[in-house]
Amino acid sequence: MKKIHIIALIIIAVAIGFIFTKSDEYSTYADFNTAMDNSSSEYHIVGRLNKSKPQVYNPKEDANHFEFYMVDEKGVESKVIHKGTKPDGFDQTEKIVVAGNYENGHFKATQILMKCPSKYVDENKDVNA
Repeated sequence: MKKIHIIALIIIAVAIGFIFTKSDEYSTYADFNTAMDNSSSEYHIVGRLNKSKPQVYNPKEDANHFEFYMVDEKGVESKVIHKGTKPDGFDQTEKIVVAGNYENGHFKATQILMKCPSKYVDENKDVNA
């Protein structure tokens, strides 16, 4: 075997080892119950905003604190606290994806992703068809 082949195999082995050691850090999609049971792992939760519950965001007091209630796709509701600003258009979004982990009785979101409202739906299309 040539030296270049041995070096290539060593590089591949190191890369595979690195991927396996970092695999716990990748977040997966789950629901609030799974996140509650495994609070040390990071998850992406898909759901919708509970508009009947209050949102807490006072940028004059703390611009990096935003609280709201979200219902996941299985119908489980949880309080979500995000250490960041309230995203523009948040109240009009259809679906929300929050990334983070469960901590102290609430979901601590490190990231909030929103699905835009149906502004991309063709207005001429018959909805009842």
